[in-house]
Amino acid sequence: MATGREIAQLCGVSVATVSRVFNQPGTVNEETRERVLRVAKELDYRPNESARALSTKQSTMIGLVWDTDHRRPGWRHPYLQDLLIGLKSALSAHGYHLLMLATSGDAREVGASLADPVGYVNMTRRHHLGGLVLIDSGSDAKAFETFAQSGVPCVALDVAVEGPRATYVTSDNEGGAWSAVRHLLSLGHSRIATITGPVGNQPSRARVSGYRRALREAGVASRDDYVVSGDFYRASGTAAMHRLLALDEPPTAVFAASDEMAVGALLAARAAGLQVPRDLALVGFDDIEVASVVEPALTTVSQDKPGFGVAAAKAIMAMITGAEKEGPLVLPTTLVVRGSCGG
Repeated sequence: MATGREIAQLCGVSVATVSRVFNQPGTVNEETRERVLRVAKELDYRPNESARALSTKQSTMIGLVWDTDHRRPGWRHPYLQDLLIGLKSALSAHGYHLLMLATSGDAREVGASLADPVGYVNMTRRHHLGGLVLIDSGSDAKAFETFAQSGVPCVALDVAVEGPRATYVTSDNEGGAWSAVRHLLSLGHSRIATITGPVGNQPSRARVSGYRRALREAGVASRDDYVVSGDFYRASGTAAMHRLLALDEPPTAVFAASDEMAVGALLAARAAGLQVPRDLALVGFDDIEVASVVEPALTTVSQDKPGFGVAAAKAIMAMITGAEKEGPLVLPTTLVVRGSCGG
């Protein structure tokens, strides 16, 4: 690949002019700029990102802060994979790229962990990153408050944050859960249980709130033994379903706070000799790919997963470019009715 010096020699300009074409294009006349860009394209020249960051005091990198410690299998969750695809694509359309920042599992290497979020803020400033996207893995909300107050452009996903250059994107988790439980009530169920997400996770709390609100509005008492915690993953759904089926009066319907847990519950029900939906109705949340291919297909609350990432990218680009900061973005959810509920 050609160097900036070679491009300068071929175009008959200085190396500094080549640098300004890519970093401060408005300071170079149109004829020269077009000539440099044409030659650069022909020779597949790409400016050095590190040098570019030093000269402009800002890179085209957006840091992704997410605890990927081996105890947290977040990368493997299909909902989050789809979300990240939308985020990466939207940032690329603006000429920005996503950079994964090491977290607590690698704290000794980078000098930063979510227990010490100031380290991340310092890293961001040292490398002139354009901003940060924050993903909560269950217990990071307090650390996110530090990010939000730092002045670095930040967009949190599914965590409510406030700050001078911080906002967040989430789905209507309570409304989605409410619609799921209302659907089960409309089918005649009153013994409705829920398998929740992790304790402390904001979407999980909102979905429990929607579950309880739907029961309350229908005049159905909420039972503590019908609320069982999971972690959004399949194995926890299976374990929770076994607990529910062991009750003296097991539920006839279950709302799981994720499709992964709903599939786990489906497997547990089958192992117990139950048929879905004849003996047990199931509703999930997320509308990941597996929801439409299991048998019976899963009724679920659909989130706009790529749209979630696009909204986050739009919000952070607005802050980077100096536009007015957008308020919290709450994306709508939609109930998708399939065969797992019958009716």
